[in-house]
Amino acid sequence: MKLRAVFKFRLYIAADTHNSAQAVGNLNALCRAHLADRHEIEIVDVFREPQRALAEGIRMTPTLIKLAPAPMKIIVGTLSQTQRVLETLGLETGAT
Repeated sequence: MKLRAVFKFRLYIAADTHNSAQAVGNLNALCRAHLADRHEIEIVDVFREPQRALAEGIRMTPTLIKLAPAPMKIIVGTLSQTQRVLETLGLETGAT
């Protein structure tokens, strides 16, 4: 039996701004719908960890980084265009 990949995400946000809250909600909804029980989400607040954001080259928030499985992907924005996000992450229908 083939094991299904665990998707690892890091989402950079700016405190509780509207766009950041929207991105968190959209990512959680996407993971529930398409990656149930096979995802990990780490949320990094750039106001609390500015050096970490700078070290990773984060210049805008919200920014989502798909760390695993490879290849790494980066998406900037609220993740509200679900189909485009799925395609970028390699999760379009039939790929899950």
